[in-house]
Amino acid sequence: MDQANPFETPRTYSLHRAEYLVGLAVTTGLMIAHLGDIRWVPAVALFLYIDLIGYIPGAIAFRRSGGRPISKVYYVLYNVMHSLITQGAVAALWCWLIGPEWALLVLPFHLFGDRGLFGNFLKPFALPFEPVRQPGYLRLLDDLGVKHPKPVGHATDPVPVGHVPAARPGPAERAQREAVR
Repeated sequence: MDQANPFETPRTYSLHRAEYLVGLAVTTGLMIAHLGDIRWVPAVALFLYIDLIGYIPGAIAFRRSGGRPISKVYYVLYNVMHSLITQGAVAALWCWLIGPEWALLVLPFHLFGDRGLFGNFLKPFALPFEPVRQPGYLRLLDDLGVKHPKPVGHATDPVPVGHVPAARPGPAERAQREAVR
């Protein structure tokens, strides 16, 4: 919402996703325009490697965790592999070593699709690896007078699991916060 409050309401989240849908539309248009120029074996490999390294290991660990926290390594792998900076570096390295080619369009196509179509952005350590609505976020929406979004891909909301909740402040920290107010 702003620099002091870096979270989004459902409306701003939808607008954020819409920006990536525009990027997806542009990359899709370029891919269609250059369909015959794309080397499809490298394109498919470039498209898949992002999730093979960055998503699938964490998703498996999350499902196997049985509610226990999973390693932050999975979050780092996801965030590094799903970064436009990382994939820009991969594209630059590819252009330097192999040469520029239309197959590289699958890199932004993948990331824009993840963000625009599925709403998958970078993963913070404080939340479960897979999306689960958090009670604190729902309370925030209530405080703002904003309607709750629908659950994400679940018939009902599962219990938030697979992460380490933030530590609650002790008596000394609470007293210090009160003194500052």
